Amino acid sequence: MVQKRQIYQARKSNFREVKQTFLIVCEGTETERNYFESFRVSKYVKIVTKGIGRNPSQVVKQALNLSQKDDYDQVWCVFDRDPSSVTVNDFNTAIQEAKNNNFQVAYSNECFELWYFLHFHFINTPINKNNCEKQLTLLLNMKYQKNSTFMYDKLQDKQSTALKNAEILLKQYHPKNPAQDNPSTTVHLLVQELNKFMG
Repeated sequence: MVQKRQIYQARKSNFREVKQTFLIVCEGTETERNYFESFRVSKYVKIVTKGIGRNPSQVVKQALNLSQKDDYDQVWCVFDRDPSSVTVNDFNTAIQEAKNNNFQVAYSNECFELWYFLHFHFINTPINKNNCEKQLTLLLNMKYQKNSTFMYDKLQDKQSTALKNAEILLKQYHPKNPAQDNPSTTVHLLVQELNKFMG
């Protein structure tokens, strides 16, 4: 009798797997998508990524449109503060608009590659996109390719370092004006959330 009850409880626990659906809308069309799609999440977790190649405010608008068509547990907006194409106002407004819609934001100032760099070293002085990519080429011991499909695997064993560095960096700011917080990133918040559902 006890044995049967134990078997039943074991079977029942299999149905307690947490189901979660992520919508991740990215400013870039490939780099960010390739990275987040590489997370080996549980079979009960679904990650939908969209890369739209638009500015931050358009990313949030697209996230709103998509979230109204389907039901998602978490909606994330991923974008950069590239000063050559993104204004201070657009960046800050997009973050606030995302929060107004209960979306999460994984931003980078100036570039997504900052998150990759933090896997190797802590940095709290501004670094532009070109310099960051050059540094990654040296650190990776191979030419950094922006739209690479293997960056997650290449960096995975250093991820704990990146998480720690990103947290320390963010604590140095009072993000009332994130566009001026250079360098800074909240990509680690999305990474931490995905890590909760690894298979």
